Amino acid sequence: MTNPDPSRPTLSEVARRAGVGRSSAARVLGNYGSVSEHTRRRVLVAAAELGYETNELARSMSTGVTMTIGVVLADIANPFFAAVFRGISDAARAAGYGTLLVNSDEDPELEDEAVRLLVGKQVDGIIAAPAGGAHAPAAALRWAHERGTAVVQVDRTLNGFDADAVVMDNRDAARTAAERLIAAGHRRVALAWGPARQGRGAVTADHLREWAGSSEISSVGERYLGYAAALEAAGIPLDPALVMTGEQTIEGVRRFARRALAGEGRPTAFIATEVDAVIGVLAEARAAGLVLPADLSLIGFDDSPWASVHDPPITTLRQPVQRLGEHAAEILIARLGGDRRPRVVDHLASETVDQGSVAPPG
Repeated sequence: MTNPDPSRPTLSEVARRAGVGRSSAARVLGNYGSVSEHTRRRVLVAAAELGYETNELARSMSTGVTMTIGVVLADIANPFFAAVFRGISDAARAAGYGTLLVNSDEDPELEDEAVRLLVGKQVDGIIAAPAGGAHAPAAALRWAHERGTAVVQVDRTLNGFDADAVVMDNRDAARTAAERLIAAGHRRVALAWGPARQGRGAVTADHLREWAGSSEISSVGERYLGYAAALEAAGIPLDPALVMTGEQTIEGVRRFARRALAGEGRPTAFIATEVDAVIGVLAEARAAGLVLPADLSLIGFDDSPWASVHDPPITTLRQPVQRLGEHAAEILIARLGGDRRPRVVDHLASETVDQGSVAPPG
């Protein structure tokens, strides 16, 4: 075959300069097969002297390895997922892997398209935050896993999906937040946001428990169960009116908080399980003329930089988000290296950062 760029040295030229066969030079530069250390050094020196650049496509075709990891995240504009990706890309780069990132926008169809695209690009493995979480079909993720592509779930898990996962210990984090507020004397603690509402009619504690088990986003259900467990342990009856089951957006939080704060027996504290939930609660508290923490206590999830400069600073559950991504990449890279352990599901712990938004009920 004619060299398409005569100015670029060829593999055969490297082999001639090194005094080895073309196949030996190919094994060294393609990083596959076995050669002696003496041959390896000669080929690498010859390649450097000639300015030879490895043809990555040809190498991947001959080895079946592309040294790339596909990443599918729910919302890359969300600082949480941006930090997750930073952790993934840092760990991947340290191990010699590149990354290809696709945004699913929390849409299962877009997620399926993304997974099939990445498999078509011959990525060596995939890290994904499944869109729709616990009960979404995730057909393409399951298909990729079944065909032999290594898959690691991050932040969320799918029921019945036998792939590795790295998630936060969301149940423990929410229980810790509720216990912190209960210890301060609060008995009317609202949760924003909780499991998504399913069906019409009055919401009961039994409904909430059922919805938590079938929550589209597994972390949401786990956080509700931790909150409910803390109330039960303290002998506090669960009031469904204090659990948000509506649209999981800032505006949805604002509607819930507005209704809760205007009603009889209003909450004296909120647990906001997402950054958007913190923003929504703060907006409605200000609109109602309530001052934190004198009139209302608040604990948020995800220690955003602005939480510490808010007046007062917001008490948060700090999650090791970047470490979440790093660990997911480490597990995937270990699988690609031949790790044959049974399924791994690791839970990372949160840390309470007390910053002034919690006080006894006023």
